[in-house]
Amino acid sequence: MTGARRARGSPRAAEALGAWDRALFRRVAERHWPRAEEVLPRLSRGADHSKLWLGVAAGMVLSGVGGRSARRAAVRGTASLAVASVVVNTVGKGAFRRERPVLDEVPVIRRLKRLPRSTSFPSGHSASAAAFATGVALESPGWGAAVAPLAASVAFSRVYTGVHYPSDVLAGVTLGAASALAVRTVLEARRRVPPAQPLVEAPALEEGRGLSVVANPGSGSADLLEEVRRALPQATVTRWEPDADGGGDLPALLDEQARRAAGQGGALGVFGGDGSVGAAARAAHRHGVPLAVLPGGTYNHLAQDLGVTGCQDVADAVTAGHAIAVDLARFTPLRDDAGAGGAGGTDGTGGTGGHFVNTFSLGAYGDLVEVRERWSGRVGPWAAGLIAAVHVLRHSRPFEVRVNGRPRSLWLLFAGNCSYHGPGGGTGGARRFNLADGMLDIHLVRAGRWARTRLVASALAGVLHRSPVHAAVRGRRLRLTGVEAGTVCSYDGETAPAPSALLLDKERTPLTVYRPLPPWLDGPLGPDT
Repeated sequence: MTGARRARGSPRAAEALGAWDRALFRRVAERHWPRAEEVLPRLSRGADHSKLWLGVAAGMVLSGVGGRSARRAAVRGTASLAVASVVVNTVGKGAFRRERPVLDEVPVIRRLKRLPRSTSFPSGHSASAAAFATGVALESPGWGAAVAPLAASVAFSRVYTGVHYPSDVLAGVTLGAASALAVRTVLEARRRVPPAQPLVEAPALEEGRGLSVVANPGSGSADLLEEVRRALPQATVTRWEPDADGGGDLPALLDEQARRAAGQGGALGVFGGDGSVGAAARAAHRHGVPLAVLPGGTYNHLAQDLGVTGCQDVADAVTAGHAIAVDLARFTPLRDDAGAGGAGGTDGTGGTGGHFVNTFSLGAYGDLVEVRERWSGRVGPWAAGLIAAVHVLRHSRPFEVRVNGRPRSLWLLFAGNCSYHGPGGGTGGARRFNLADGMLDIHLVRAGRWARTRLVASALAGVLHRSPVHAAVRGRRLRLTGVEAGTVCSYDGETAPAPSALLLDKERTPLTVYRPLPPWLDGPLGPDT
């Protein structure tokens, strides 16, 4: 008897919900909304195929308002939108075959010229709008507040133009917000990866006392620099002024501050991009002091792999003395092309050696970095990266080199410091979970017919590891000889003429680098740690 009552009750609830839905749809159709006829139908059409949101994301990036936070918000909003679209179009509309509303009660001036052919429940436009706005707000509340009214207007326009019932829109908004939260869950889990190697001892510097920070004004902004001072009030912050009298070069200043930190039993800090971090790593290793990496550049690759998302992360690690070992890779010129003479200072061609904490490359990537730096000051780093990529695809040429004694014709040789793990077997968007594994992550892009086009197509398809022009291997050292004159090498965002022969390997003693711990691992460390 109870089951029979429940069975009869369910259709009644559905009928009541349907009646409410149709009544609210009718009220929206019958009511006059001042000035809405001129705006909402156009806005609804503009959101077709997510064109509106992709345009907003591009505007956020190119405007420069909000800096790194805005760029991350644009990426997160776009990713959330993509997830919501997949869920709605592959699951939602297939599971609920609801017909579109009848347009008899909707004024002709409001109706869309091209009516959707898909089913009505849930609203894909509303899901995309909510997903994008929620994703943006989770990363940048300021941009989220700016985008939210636009998203709400798009969602309402779907009822106003008569293509959706109110419940379709509410369901779409719910799915969109849930998609953004799901993306956040994935990103936060990815961002807070616990250390894959043991912790090492480092001095605990309360409020940064004994920490000497060198800030590169060419990376980041004054606001971020003030954030460093607030997070570490007792640290000594030295701003590098390259144009000032006696400013000197950045490596010299870093070396001076590393020597000072060593005398105080403290640590060296660096606020800047990958090039500044690479120079600081060399100075810290030379003087045997720990390194604190404060994210202040465009990419911040090492900071990301350390789990550092802001200055407070570093402040927590420095105060608690939490640190891990990080490999320092190097490239050393050989005395002759055969490599029989051993390592030396130069190879007679003007090439010199160096160190890197992220990546080293020969060929096309070095060209890309040079073009990107040339344009960055005029159009911004992200647009400059696009210009550089187009330039490399059009103008780069392969180079000849002997890899461990075997002749190769290559577009690109890439060596990462430690093993990268990412989708499709490539390094784009990849992460390093162990920064002291002793390995070099080596990738070769072989020259050949349509090699660049095939490589780009494989990367876009997410199957870079299966591309016939791409080869990857991990090893502890790599010997390169017979490098053509004029070949550019790039290391940690810096470029230089490549030596004609060189050896890539690791320093025997790793760096000690501060790293924040996840909450479940934070706290007093036992004797077995």
